[in-house]
Amino acid sequence: MAEVRPFKALRFNTEKAGDISELVCPPYDIISDEQRKGYIEKNSSNIIRLELPKGSDPYNEAGNILDKWLADGILKQDDKDSLYIYEEEFDVNGIHAKFKGCILRVKIEEFSKGIVLPHEETLSKAKEDRFNLMKATNCNFSQIYSLYMDPQHNITSRLDKLSDCKPVNELTDNDGVTHRLWIVSDPEEIKAVCDDFADKKLYIADGHHRYETALNYRNYCHEAGIGTGSENYVMMMLVDMEHPGLVVLPTHRIVRDLPDFNMDKLIEGCAEYFDITQQDSISDAESKLKSLYDEGKKAFALYCGGNGYTLLVLKDTDIISQLLTGKSAATQGLDVTVLHTLILGKIFGIDAENMAKQINLTYVKQFEDAVESVNSGKAQCAFILNPTRVTEIRDVAAAGEKMPQKSTYFYPKLITGLVMNRFD
Repeated sequence: MAEVRPFKALRFNTEKAGDISELVCPPYDIISDEQRKGYIEKNSSNIIRLELPKGSDPYNEAGNILDKWLADGILKQDDKDSLYIYEEEFDVNGIHAKFKGCILRVKIEEFSKGIVLPHEETLSKAKEDRFNLMKATNCNFSQIYSLYMDPQHNITSRLDKLSDCKPVNELTDNDGVTHRLWIVSDPEEIKAVCDDFADKKLYIADGHHRYETALNYRNYCHEAGIGTGSENYVMMMLVDMEHPGLVVLPTHRIVRDLPDFNMDKLIEGCAEYFDITQQDSISDAESKLKSLYDEGKKAFALYCGGNGYTLLVLKDTDIISQLLTGKSAATQGLDVTVLHTLILGKIFGIDAENMAKQINLTYVKQFEDAVESVNSGKAQCAFILNPTRVTEIRDVAAAGEKMPQKSTYFYPKLITGLVMNRFD
């Protein structure tokens, strides 16, 4: 099963680089150009210059910056192979939560081996970008986020004991999320944790593009004869799938630029599969959906503007199994599968390629953004969804299938820059 091992992480030398809170950043793919500029203005050594390089030759620029920071002592590699314990503490939707995991090198395996399992489709453009950056820098600047099953929670118990002390780094970001890092270098303690993963499968929660890029990079190194062995591993943050602090948020869908969009025809089409009721206040949509979610029902809020919205509750789940006979029960039972199959595909005629390229479909994280997109005229309608359950992610991955893109949104995102993996 999963082979994990410690490594000598590349980390910021805060004595030269400055305060750690000014050196880290959120994942590169959620940062705007304006935000990127702000991070650099605050501290010119911010990790964003490596993780999201700009300019006429951005990848070589990132490689040159990395070399300079290493030469100047801005970045230093740890002396000992270590295990890195990482914790995030946060508030979301009125809930206070925190979760803890460990950052290790994980041996790269093809998905067909069933050891590391994906759950979402990926885009080739994003993989090309990450591959070019890896070739130019020979580094992972951010970790892939993966889950594992551990019914007795032995690994989390070990991590809690090993982190019962002051962290090496602690900071609170702009979203109010507190990040903590501990370093464990005792060989026996590390071995005990690594041995616990010997019978584990890993389920990618976030970072599918980076994992597939790591596969491509490994193959590239082997074919070019430049591998040293370290390219066979990639940096991962590993978290217990049943950790009480895990939070998955929904990703809503907004529909735009469809020719001949007609609200009445949409409702008429939905009536075949859904119980339909008109609701008075869009502000109540999330709480109403949550109640139906707790009952195990498949429901969506359709918003086309104004104060109210249309509540759609699936009449019979058997219709999906009849339409998608080649898919597992796990995939058939997903809310996003119901929405994509019965409404986006069957009624609107938006096919999978269109969804992937976001021609008539856009994905938004925030409920308020979905509503605003309709009210501003940017979208013709919005579908408000419930979140995907963590167990559904496991079951789809275990079935060897993938969810539609943007089916999950683990909150909060892992911060970039606390720990980096430099290939030997």
